[in-house]
Amino acid sequence: PAPGGGPPLAAVPWMPARGGNASLELASRPPAPAAINPWDVMLCVSGTAIACENAIVVAIICYSPTLRTPMFVLVGSLATADLLAGLGLILNFVFQYVIRSETVSLLTVGFLVASFAASVSSLLAITVDRYLSLYNALTYYSERTVLCIHTMLVGTWGVSLCLGLLPVLGWNCLHDRSACSVVRPLTKSNVTLLSASFFLIFIIMLHLYIEICKIVCRHAHQIALQQHFLTASHYVATKKGVSTLAIILGTFGASWLPFAIYCVVGDPDYPSVYTYATLLPATYNSMINPIIYAYRNQEIQRSMWVLFCGCFQSKVSFRSRSPSDV
Repeated sequence: PAPGGGPPLAAVPWMPARGGNASLELASRPPAPAAINPWDVMLCVSGTAIACENAIVVAIICYSPTLRTPMFVLVGSLATADLLAGLGLILNFVFQYVIRSETVSLLTVGFLVASFAASVSSLLAITVDRYLSLYNALTYYSERTVLCIHTMLVGTWGVSLCLGLLPVLGWNCLHDRSACSVVRPLTKSNVTLLSASFFLIFIIMLHLYIEICKIVCRHAHQIALQQHFLTASHYVATKKGVSTLAIILGTFGASWLPFAIYCVVGDPDYPSVYTYATLLPATYNSMINPIIYAYRNQEIQRSMWVLFCGCFQSKVSFRSRSPSDV
């Protein structure tokens, strides 16, 4: 299903008949293959990169018994969602140009909606986890935290699965073109619901990261009072932490906000290039997530040494990090 209001399949022009069998010959020919849209190629390439990056993260977390803490469970959930999103982009290209099937394409759309919804929801769960690790630092490593993490995971994937099933179960515009949104075959009301959900998640994440910044600055101030001055190292660490939080939230917003806004204000009659131009950066967020949340983590770096090198080089120093480390 192609983004935008245009037809997903290339139309075959019917030429005027010059003889009695002219139109019959044209009708008996196989349909001409659809011209490949460069935007669809870029989405497929993006999906391939996303799938490869996140497959490594999932393999590392599954391979390493030490990565079983709540923080890494949430990172694994994010990587799994992004991995599925990448595979969904690849399947969408295949079913659009290689294996044309309206039913299968609809299933692919639902798969993509569920995967990206799980990715965004996992980002919210990671933000909540980081906030709890700072706000309840003394009781973070308790059974209550584990129960909270599992509850968030069930809620994340349960809601995402429901959102993905909506277009499959009938909330689509296959039989009513006037109800189509800028992303066919999703309806206008469907993309409005998805965009509203994203705005709510973004506002919650913004609020939590502001609270995290307040806690970090408060901790730095308390350390300064205890030591009677704020050391340069504490100042640099605090500044680095706040700037990293800004980069995380800024990257997330820059990736998804344009597409979410366009889904609300866009019209299906607009050129599909507008949809592609806002959707492609949104997929880049799933490409950036493993870099921000996984590859920067020293525990995962150490596991990568073990997984790919077969041995751990003791001369490389690794420091165990808590969820609050950003």
